[in-house]
Amino acid sequence: MDWHLTKEWLSATTHLDMDALHVHAGVLLQIAVALLLRKRLSSPWPWLAVLAVTLANEIYDYRYEVWPNRGDQRAESLRDLWNTLLLPSVILVIARYLPSLFSAQAREAEPLGDVSAADAGEAGAACCEARQGSQ
Repeated sequence: MDWHLTKEWLSATTHLDMDALHVHAGVLLQIAVALLLRKRLSSPWPWLAVLAVTLANEIYDYRYEVWPNRGDQRAESLRDLWNTLLLPSVILVIARYLPSLFSAQAREAEPLGDVSAADAGEAGAACCEARQGSQ
């Protein structure tokens, strides 16, 4: 069975259109690669794997189907790239720069209120001392 028929079967079986499949596939692939490589979602490697697979899929689609208007076909490929990479990109950025959204432990370590940089260092030291004392 070729890849194009596999995608059509998956679309028919799940009752999802191809755009929705791109969205789901991007997120699921990012998580699967992170698990397989034992990398965090904040690592660029799972996102790069999604990018590589997405580009390979779009190159395959571009060569498999030849539309009368290649400009429309390129626009469709760009839309597929957008649909597939948007959520993995958001997950990467949030996991990397706002990790407290993913971790209750990180949220507990955040100081409350408006804290100056000097106070934040002291709060961090107190946090680490408290954790060492509890172990």
